[in-house]
Amino acid sequence: MNILILGSGGREHALAWAVKQNPKCDRLIVAPGNAGITMLAECADIDILDGATVVSFCEENAMDFVIIGPEAPLAAGVADACRQAGLLTFGPSAAAARLEASKAFTKEICDACKAPTAAYARFTEAAQARAYVTAQGAPIVVKADGLAAGKGVIVAMTEAEALAAIDDMFGGEFGAAGAEVVIEEFMEGEEASFFILSDGTNARPIGTAQDHKRVGDGDTGPNTGGMGAYSPAPVLTEAIQKQAMEEIVLPTIREMARRGTPYQGVLYAGLMIEDGRARLVEYNARFGDPETQVLMMRLGAQALDLMLACAEGRLAGCQVNWAEDHALTVVMAAKGYPGAYKTGSEIRGLDRCPEDSRHMVFHAGTAARDGQIIANGGRVLNVTARGDTLADARNRAYAMIDHIRWPEGFCRSDIGWRALTE
Repeated sequence: MNILILGSGGREHALAWAVKQNPKCDRLIVAPGNAGITMLAECADIDILDGATVVSFCEENAMDFVIIGPEAPLAAGVADACRQAGLLTFGPSAAAARLEASKAFTKEICDACKAPTAAYARFTEAAQARAYVTAQGAPIVVKADGLAAGKGVIVAMTEAEALAAIDDMFGGEFGAAGAEVVIEEFMEGEEASFFILSDGTNARPIGTAQDHKRVGDGDTGPNTGGMGAYSPAPVLTEAIQKQAMEEIVLPTIREMARRGTPYQGVLYAGLMIEDGRARLVEYNARFGDPETQVLMMRLGAQALDLMLACAEGRLAGCQVNWAEDHALTVVMAAKGYPGAYKTGSEIRGLDRCPEDSRHMVFHAGTAARDGQIIANGGRVLNVTARGDTLADARNRAYAMIDHIRWPEGFCRSDIGWRALTE
């Protein structure tokens, strides 16, 4: 079959890598793609936020299956346009994607289905929000309601930080995303990522992971989009996964169906685990980045079969087959990230890195220029490895980094430290 993947980052490179391994894949196009993706698939420069454009492209190129990677096309209704055109599509409708696109909506769903989550209040005016923070004290969490490219969540350890975050959000720092603000209780515990496929009725867990949000070793410095990840997540035991499915995920799926907006796609539940129980931090309506890289490394070709079953409404009969292995990815970012950084620097040594079922460098922010690979973003490479143990996967990943010559880039040296020291 002919398959189109929408997106241009490390997540989409990892999805393309897994899909390409499956014999069901005849032709693979990624739009717009990046320099790494061009090595295994065709790339097309189209507007992936415009449903009509995507549908026309699919019709012109006889695409059979559309996989939507990032959140923005989902929120823009691209999945709806594809389905209305009769295209087999992986990704929730715009109405269902509100689970990511609106923090307030997610809280409303949790209230309706009694899913355990942080206590909260929602505000459309700064003065009321500031008064609430003053009454509650810190630490406290301030969230822009809408999509803010992963930057609209402030974990404020002091009242001053929380008040500043409120002023920033209502002051327009996050655009329309900050027109409404959700303020939450600060939850203690260990955070982990739980990934579930839903066909609208049935749901199947497909993996766990943990990522490192802070830019510096020892989980220090400002938050980022993720500096590395590993799978599986030791803290998400079978018992906690069962509790999360029964108390959080399945009630959410049922509530979305009850409202006439069934959830079809991958549901990424960010969970906070404390005293052997999980509470919901947030939902994302797509695969996480960089968690996708470690999940796809472990799932391989079956990822396509699972996504097809999800899109075709036949998840009930599906089984996820996991090897007893581990995967770890290290993000290489441009110096200055998550603040100001420069693009255009050349990356050398990638040809010395092995590419096989246990080693892969997924490109997140790269471009090709005059036969060279250049940095074209903040997070640029995902150096990913698989091993029999997490320590083995870590050692393989960092050995690959030793081959890469990119003075303008940096990475953390301790990805996986929490799991490796437990």
